[in-house]
Amino acid sequence: MKETLLKWKESVTLFWQNRSKSQRGLFLGSVIIIILFIIGIAFFSSNTRFVPLYNNLTIQEVGQIKAELDTRGIPYELNNGGTSINVPEEQVESLLVDLAGMGLPNSGNIDYSFFSENTSWGITDNEFNIMKLDAMQTELANLIQSIEGINNAQVMINMPEEPVFVSDVTGEASASIVLNTQPGYQFQGNQVEALYHLVSKALPNLPSENIVIMNQYFEYFDRNSQTASGAQDAYTHQQTVKKDTERDIQRRLQQMLGTMVGMDNVIVSVTADIDFTQENRTEELVEPVDIENVEGIPVSLETIQESYTGDGATGGIGGTGDEDVTNYPAGDAGSGEYELDKETINYEYNRIRKEIVESPYKVRDLGIQVAIDNTRTTEGNNVEFLSGQEQNDVEQGVSSILSSIVGATIDADYGEVVPEDKISIVFQEFTEPPATVSASSPVIPLWMYIVGAVLLVAIIILIILLVRNRSSEEEIIEETVTESPVLEVPDLPQEEESEAVVRRKQLEKIAKEKPEEFAKLLRSWIGED
Repeated sequence: MKETLLKWKESVTLFWQNRSKSQRGLFLGSVIIIILFIIGIAFFSSNTRFVPLYNNLTIQEVGQIKAELDTRGIPYELNNGGTSINVPEEQVESLLVDLAGMGLPNSGNIDYSFFSENTSWGITDNEFNIMKLDAMQTELANLIQSIEGINNAQVMINMPEEPVFVSDVTGEASASIVLNTQPGYQFQGNQVEALYHLVSKALPNLPSENIVIMNQYFEYFDRNSQTASGAQDAYTHQQTVKKDTERDIQRRLQQMLGTMVGMDNVIVSVTADIDFTQENRTEELVEPVDIENVEGIPVSLETIQESYTGDGATGGIGGTGDEDVTNYPAGDAGSGEYELDKETINYEYNRIRKEIVESPYKVRDLGIQVAIDNTRTTEGNNVEFLSGQEQNDVEQGVSSILSSIVGATIDADYGEVVPEDKISIVFQEFTEPPATVSASSPVIPLWMYIVGAVLLVAIIILIILLVRNRSSEEEIIEETVTESPVLEVPDLPQEEESEAVVRRKQLEKIAKEKPEEFAKLLRSWIGED
């Protein structure tokens, strides 16, 4: 074995000495690159992609799943403060099925299915009432959790005791609910009212006044309080109208401008000033029936005609002349003519009575702020800024849209509107949002495949060269061995020596002439010992 290693060492040394410096550098570089490539492949292949198995779990549920995964020896990761558990992607589907078959995750709550699965004749009324109350709380919490914007819900119900006598009045139930809402989610007034109505109808004898709902931030969700006249609370109503107006304009502008410059390249902010002054007035108008001739409809007609001819005619009514004395008979006018024509027509006109209630709110002022990203990505994923001409073109298009919306929204009763004073357009480079850490499968780049192929070809070429060099060296060694004369070891002169000396010399002779047989002989001796 030692001689074989020595031969290999000599052949490797001879091979290395016969190589030039460039060949040695190429060989060493290839070996180093191969080692690094193997290490990289091992690293990327060992990088397992973890994906969520369950989210928004309780600590008890996470503990149950964690114990089961530890038993199976499956790696996992805990995220979101221990409420989410991630496992390798290739095992997600099988784990979901297996854990569901085992009843995990099990929150420990009792629902209505408990009664069908655990029926017993030995249960008392108190035990049944407690389990029933727990089941009602769990089912109501699950019902609330199905609403958008609510991650979790905890419900506490206080049920009144059943009266002993029929004449006794049954007490009212009450409910306290704590919601774990999504960050930033805001409930509208009608949604809160619907939530109160849902809880009130889910339990018997539970009026809406006995329900208290709050979130994890100690914010109460009060119903839209009704005053004695039935009108909604003024502040809540005004804030709702203001937010709805701003949100409606903002959504329309965001959608319109996003279509022009891209949804991720524009941000719109709207601020509205609402006038909630309400005016009630009564108008009584009289208008002609015939508007063109400004005439009404004749309803009565009175015509008087008098005429007198001959001498001694009294010239009119006594005391009515310009120079007559009042109530004194006029003088004799002598011969003359008297004629009186009188016509009276009564017209009827349109009488209109209007009781006008002005709109409860008007948009008194409006401010729109628009921020536009002034960068763009080219084909080579290079970022470049918009030129001045491009920014002017975009600004003109956006300004025309904003001006029309401002002019149509602000009420004309508040004077002339100058849209340019109500809008603001800013071009600014948007900062990239913080990258979210998401589990992604390791992807080996293309250059690593190319380098691996080149290294594989280089290794094959080096192996071929090595084999050829070894074969040529073996031929040279054989030729040199066959051509060199065999030197015979002369026998030692016969001398009278001791038996031990003779044996030692014979062994030395055998070791020099036939080392392989000598080694076999030694092994046989060692085996016999």
